[in-house]
Amino acid sequence: MAGTVALIVAAGRGSRFGGTGPKQYAPLGGQPVLRHSLERFLSHPGITAVQAVIHADDQARYAEAAAGMDLPPPAIGGATRQDSVRHGLEHIANQAPDQVLIHDAARPFVDGGLIDRVLAALTVAPGAIAALAVTDTLKRGIEGRVAGTVPRDGLWRAQTPQGFRFAEILAAHRAAAGASSGAEITDDAAVAEQAGLAVALVEGAAENVKITTAEDLVRAERWLAARQDETRVGMGFDVHRFAPGDHVMLCGVRIAHEAGLLGHSDADVGLHALTDAILGAIAAGDIGSHFPPSEARWRGAESADFLRHAAGLVAARGGRIAHVDVTLICERPKVGPHRAAMTARIAEVLEIDAQRVSVKATTTEGLGFTGRGEGIAAQATATVRLPAVAS
Repeated sequence: MAGTVALIVAAGRGSRFGGTGPKQYAPLGGQPVLRHSLERFLSHPGITAVQAVIHADDQARYAEAAAGMDLPPPAIGGATRQDSVRHGLEHIANQAPDQVLIHDAARPFVDGGLIDRVLAALTVAPGAIAALAVTDTLKRGIEGRVAGTVPRDGLWRAQTPQGFRFAEILAAHRAAAGASSGAEITDDAAVAEQAGLAVALVEGAAENVKITTAEDLVRAERWLAARQDETRVGMGFDVHRFAPGDHVMLCGVRIAHEAGLLGHSDADVGLHALTDAILGAIAAGDIGSHFPPSEARWRGAESADFLRHAAGLVAARGGRIAHVDVTLICERPKVGPHRAAMTARIAEVLEIDAQRVSVKATTTEGLGFTGRGEGIAAQATATVRLPAVAS
């Protein structure tokens, strides 16, 4: 079989990880870490086949992690990483691939661009690895004290995938297995170096992290959640003129006043602006398209119902409201004494923490219709997080 096989090494025990099982089977974003790695290579057009190498004790775990995926039976690894890789190479030797990319299962965020770079380097060198240049100052320590500074020039942090021409890396691993040095070899580039193979460096990726500890998995969850979400911001603006009355509704709070606000519903200018902001963030039209003023059923309606409807549309799309900000523009009534109640009411309607709600007020220094006391204006922004959509 000509082409490129991705060998996913998942036979380790992860002694530094802790937890209830090997790190490659820990859940990440609702599926095992290993499955993320398998999917990245299965979906890449430059990869002909994907072969996993697992521990003999993990066959049930692997079957669950790889359920529904078009994969051959896994190879069984050995006592060390080097042994596991060699077993995997021997397992696919009868397929005679041109190239192999060897990847740690615990690096679930490898992307297509990184795979492309390694494959491209293999057209000019027998080996190629992803790596990041060392930028931090390096110190040598002895018994908890600094014993010297290590020059970082020319130093790189190796990642996977590490790619090789298949026949050459198989021969190199066989030779390394027959050597009697006893020293553990921690990556395949070192095996290639011992065999005298030239290994090219290609730019790795900061996101291509290796999950080693439980803290690494927590960080990976946060990174994955942020990557899967997109942030949208919507803006709303509304105006209502004063009319005869004895109170106004502002941000869901009834405030005694010498006039009311004119509107088809309860004329809550703050909630109207905020409703439009949320609808705008999810590109769902404006408040008038959902609650036409021409329909009698909305006469005198509570604007909190409009806001609750907009929040429901966000939830229906799998999103969440991260923050809202309302500015009321008027000379009177004074907003300050009611700000806490307004914040609490908006938080209640949206079912979010009050710390995610901002209500403030300003005047126009006597200018314009609000300055003349003819009405109240409001502007609002809403920050919404939604599941990312393909562009």
